[in-house]
Amino acid sequence: MRVRRRWNTRAAFAAAIAVLLALPLLPASADESDSPVPPPASAGEKTVFTVGITQDVDSTNPFTGIAAASFEAYQMMYPTLTEYAAADFSTVPGLAESWEESADKTYWTYKIRPGLKWSDGQPLTARDAAYTFNRVINGDYEQTNYGGYTSNITKAVAEDDTTLVLYVKKPSPIMLHLAVYILPEHIWKNIDAKQVKSYKNEPEDGEPVVGGGPFVLIERRKGEFMRFAANPDYYGGKPAADEVVFRVYKNTDAIAEALRKGEVDYANDLSANVFNSLAGDEGITTVPSVYSGFNQIAFNMGAALTDGTPIGDGSKLVLDPQVRLAIAQAIDRQVLADKVYGGFATPGTTVIPPLYANLHLEPADQNSFDLEAAKATLEAAGYTLGDDGVRVSPDGERMSLRLLGRQESSESQKVVEYVKDWLAQIGIEIKVRIVSEDTLYERVGNGNFDMFEWGWVVEPDPDYQLSTFTCDQRSTEDDGTIFAGLSDSFYCDADYDQLYEEQKLETDTAKRAEIVKEMQQLLYDSNAYVVTVYYDNPTAYRSDRWTNFTPQPEPDGVLLFQYGTWSYESIEPVSAEEGDTASSDGGGISPALIVGGVLVAVGLVLGGVLIGRRGRSDDDVE
Repeated sequence: MRVRRRWNTRAAFAAAIAVLLALPLLPASADESDSPVPPPASAGEKTVFTVGITQDVDSTNPFTGIAAASFEAYQMMYPTLTEYAAADFSTVPGLAESWEESADKTYWTYKIRPGLKWSDGQPLTARDAAYTFNRVINGDYEQTNYGGYTSNITKAVAEDDTTLVLYVKKPSPIMLHLAVYILPEHIWKNIDAKQVKSYKNEPEDGEPVVGGGPFVLIERRKGEFMRFAANPDYYGGKPAADEVVFRVYKNTDAIAEALRKGEVDYANDLSANVFNSLAGDEGITTVPSVYSGFNQIAFNMGAALTDGTPIGDGSKLVLDPQVRLAIAQAIDRQVLADKVYGGFATPGTTVIPPLYANLHLEPADQNSFDLEAAKATLEAAGYTLGDDGVRVSPDGERMSLRLLGRQESSESQKVVEYVKDWLAQIGIEIKVRIVSEDTLYERVGNGNFDMFEWGWVVEPDPDYQLSTFTCDQRSTEDDGTIFAGLSDSFYCDADYDQLYEEQKLETDTAKRAEIVKEMQQLLYDSNAYVVTVYYDNPTAYRSDRWTNFTPQPEPDGVLLFQYGTWSYESIEPVSAEEGDTASSDGGGISPALIVGGVLVAVGLVLGGVLIGRRGRSDDDVE
C-alpha cells in the first residue's frame, strides 16, 4: 500500500467526513448474505474485479490526496514517464518509451510514445507532460506531493508531440524515477492555482474523469466505492478486467467475510488473525506478501512552520534526546512483531526497509529493549521517580505524555497499549487516545501531539522518504490556515538537509547509498522515529475467479498496491472450467508461494502465537 504520502491537513477535513461516512457495504438482504459465491464470468459477460479496502481514497485530485488508496487510484488513472519493473524495481518505460541524458548533463530527453489519446479522444502528447511538470515546478500547492521530484528541474519543454526535454540544475539520479502523474492539459489548464485546492476531479453528470492510465474513473461515492472502467486507449493495451471497483469496509473482518461470499475478489492488508482464518477456504488463495512498509512511534520534535515559527502544543519533554532514547529502549519491537502482527513483521530500525538491501542501514549499535537501561537513561538525565510512580523532569514537570493511535488499525491500537505499559514501567505516564487517521492528519499537521503511531510505505528510490525529514517539509501557513508538509516529526537538522541535497545529486550508486545510510544513522541516533516493525502485506483473493497476478518484486512481493499497475494489467478472469480446478488447487500464483503461505499460517498456529488484544474504552475513540 502506497502510504508514502499519507498526511496533509488540506485534505483532512473533507477526508474526515468521508471516513466518518465510511460504513461497511453490508449485503442488501439476508438472502443476499446467504447467497452462494457468484460463479466465474462467462464468455462475453462484463468482468468486474472488486478490491476490498479499509482506507478510502481521500481525494481523486492527485495534487491533494495523500492516502495510499489515493495513489493506487492515481496510477490507474494517469501515466508516469517511467515505471518500476515488477520483477526487481528496475526502471522500465512508461509513457516515455526511451530517455537519454545530454552529454553535458544539463538536460534529459524523453521520447513519448506516439499516437496516444486521452480517454476523451484528445491527443496525449509530450505537451501534456511538459504542462504537468511546469505546473509543479511553478506551483505552490502542486509541489506538496511532487516538489521533491522537480526541485532540480528548471523547466520542461515539449519540442514536438513525442519529445519532452527536462532541463536540470545539476545531474541527478532521480530523473529516472519521476513519479509525477501526467495530466491532460486541456482539462487542468482551466483549474487555476486557487481552484486546484478544492478541485475534486471526480466524475460529473455521468462523464468519467479524463485519464490516460489503464483505467478511467467512472463513478465514486465517498466512503462507499470507486468504479473504474478499462481504458481501451491505454498504451499497454486494454486490461482484461472490464471494471475495477474499490469497496470500502469498516475493518478487515468485514472484508474477509465479503471475500468468502464472493462480494469482493481481493482483500488487501489483512490483520494476521483474519489472514490466517482465510487459509484453506475453498476458492481463496492467501499470500503473505513481502512489503516495503514500516510503522513507527513518532515524536513531536518541535512543531514549527518552515520559517521556524512554533506551532502546536507538543510537550517539551520529548524535545529532550535522552527522553526519546529512554522510550526507544523501552519498546520491545520483537514482541510487537510477534504478538501484534502475528509474525507477519520483523523488528524495525531505520526508515529505509531491508527490502531495499543496497540502501538499508542496520545500525551497529542498536537501542535494544532494556527497561533497566531506559530507567538508567532517565535517572542520568535528572528525571526522578515521584511518589506516584511517575517521574518528574529536572525543572519539575511530571512526565505525562499523549500517545495517539489509529481508529482504523487494530494493530495500531494494540501497539499503543503495549507502549503505554512499557513506559509506565520506567516512570512515564502515557495517555492513549484513539483517533481517526484524518483527525491524526489534522493534529499532527498543526503540531498538536506528543507522540503518535503510524507508518510509511517507502518508494524504491529513497529520495521521497528522506525528504519527509527535511526542514522544508514542515508545515506552512496561508491566510491563517496551517497546511501540513510531509514532515510529521518536525525533525529539522542542517547536517541532514545537506546530506539530503547531496544524495539527490549523487549519480554514483554506491556513493549515494553511503549518503543514504549516513542519513538513516542521523535519524536513528536522534530517535525522531522509533521504527517499530517492517510489516508484510497479508492479502487474499478469489483464485476461483481471477488468475495471473504479478507480484512485485518477484517472487513473493505484493500483488496490488504496487509501484505500478502490473497486476491490474495482467489479471484474467477464470473460466467456469478453470474455476472448478482453481477451487480445488488454489491456483493463480506459484504453487511454491501458496505452500509457503500455508506453512507460515500453520507455523503460527503450532507456535501458539497469540494476537494480543487490549481493551479500550469507547470514550477513547474520537
